[in-house]
Amino acid sequence: MASYDFYFTRLTYESGDWDVDVRMPSNVLNSLVEYTTLRVDPVERIVALSDPKMLEAPFCYFAGHKLVQFTAAERKNLERYIKGGGFLFVDDCNHDIDGLFAKSFEAEIARIFGPKALHKIPNNHPIYSAFFRFEDGPPNTTVELNGWGDDLVHDYLKAIEIGGRVRLLYSNKDYGCEWDYDFRNKRFLAVDNTRFAVNIIQYALGA
Repeated sequence: MASYDFYFTRLTYESGDWDVDVRMPSNVLNSLVEYTTLRVDPVERIVALSDPKMLEAPFCYFAGHKLVQFTAAERKNLERYIKGGGFLFVDDCNHDIDGLFAKSFEAEIARIFGPKALHKIPNNHPIYSAFFRFEDGPPNTTVELNGWGDDLVHDYLKAIEIGGRVRLLYSNKDYGCEWDYDFRNKRFLAVDNTRFAVNIIQYALGA
């Protein structure tokens, strides 16, 4: 079996819709190959949040539009993963801080980790300079301005930090939709918008 420095794990969950932005992972993986020296598994792995195998992943992606209501097994694994040093990137596909996904996911997180665990991180946080430098914090997405969400640009991300490190990164900016295109189309962009994904993953790996 090939040895990899990184593989992309998408988490499934029983409530809501987890199978979103299907081209995004291959695009992000292409960016890691293009910009870094990581040995990258080119195939997205899909694992249930309730499956203990997810506890072994260096990075997990969790997204959707609808109600999030964890089962007992999902809740247990999520707590173990975060407290055990894993890294979870959660993306609200509604890009709406008052939407169903946001409200239900945040309520679940408060139930597991407490009401103050998820907090805004400053725009000079190390995650914004982990590889590329983003002077103004999280890069904006075009979907924030033209979707069905709250039509506001969110100038922050939220996180759960343990021991001074982000273990859960939470976005209402819908990066998954922004990065959901065939990687061969990057040549048409003035600036590659998946660069921030490289930062997130490099930070997750401790770089």
